[in-house]
Amino acid sequence: MAKKKTGQRVNIKLKSSESPYMYYTVKNKRNTTDRLVLRKYDPVIRKHCEFKEAR
Repeated sequence: MAKKKTGQRVNIKLKSSESPYMYYTVKNKRNTTDRLVLRKYDPVIRKHCEFKEAR
């Protein structure tokens, strides 16, 4: 099993703006202090849309 490292990286959820689908990813809080917004593929609606960081 991988060793857990302590640091500025945190797990975040990216929620689709058009469906209930979510992506899970990691971001560095020191470099990216504001909420993350990415344009990714949503398999529920089968097209690209904005995914915003959920808390």
